[in-house]
Amino acid sequence: MKHGANIYKYAKKLNCSSDEIIDFSSNINLYNPKVKIKLTNNMLVNYADNSYKDLKKTISKNYDIKSSQIALFNGASSAIFELFHHKGTQKTLKEKRVYLYAPLYGEYEKAIQKDVKIIKINRFNSLQYEPKKNSIVVFVNPSTPDGKHYDLDKLFKLWKKKNCTIVLDESFLEFENLKSLRNQINNYKKLYIIQSFSKFNSCAGVRIGAIFSHKSNIKKLKTPLWNLSSFDVEFLKKRLQDKKFKKITKAIHVEQKKELFKILKDSKQFCKIYKSDSNFYLVKSKKAKQIFDKLLKKKILVRRCDSFDFLANNHLRFGVKNTNKHKKLKKALNGLR
Repeated sequence: MKHGANIYKYAKKLNCSSDEIIDFSSNINLYNPKVKIKLTNNMLVNYADNSYKDLKKTISKNYDIKSSQIALFNGASSAIFELFHHKGTQKTLKEKRVYLYAPLYGEYEKAIQKDVKIIKINRFNSLQYEPKKNSIVVFVNPSTPDGKHYDLDKLFKLWKKKNCTIVLDESFLEFENLKSLRNQINNYKKLYIIQSFSKFNSCAGVRIGAIFSHKSNIKKLKTPLWNLSSFDVEFLKKRLQDKKFKKITKAIHVEQKKELFKILKDSKQFCKIYKSDSNFYLVKSKKAKQIFDKLLKKKILVRRCDSFDFLANNHLRFGVKNTNKHKKLKKALNGLR
């Protein structure tokens, strides 16, 4: 499974600067106001407080959970690998059967150890598939690459009935007013929620991710000392404390998402545009590869989705961007007619 946003690879291919490429393959929040951080000598030469108490307190307020229910990692991918590999979690994630509701973020399959059996469930047409008892289920909600948000009440009851360990990724939840299962952390101890902070907070270069779970599980996740930089911690604290950021983001998101949808629809290049509850659209076209190649020649990069399970090579994903970038996409798509 490949990852999107590899602008450096394509910049080299096009013999241009990465700044010249308009990156629609990335699904990072388009609103990115500057955060004023004073880089002090102490931030560089002194060890940080490895408990990250202040940052956890800020996250606690934003996500309505307790600090004792938060484990921080150097990005969401690191959190995923830690969950499936750490010695302290082997008693919890000892099950030898993992169900992946696919398509989904490819790092989950990479993180699962080789002696574990992987069963992939096509969530497009087999959502009510019943996993075996005492297994692990992995679900990304809203999903990727299609951005659909699922009402998981029925599935959650089924998983609990089967005594499954539940790994739920809610990294794209914040763009719209969607239901989270964070409030079930105390009610079901075998629930782990993966949270990326880079998507909504527009900070792909700030590598902080989290696992939210029952405090007894968090105690077992013994993270490395000083696994977060002082700069990253300070940035995320300030971003999360910015009360206007969330409000402005959601307002901009609504308008820009409508704008992108209209461009994709009016282009008449796609036979299907999937309903999305996040900041990107999955589209389908028999000419997907040709569209990708022709847009790339115009220095517009989109996400090919042929590496996702249950999706053929006729799918592309477009991230929501600003009006200026949308206009350039519109011109490029219209030029393909």
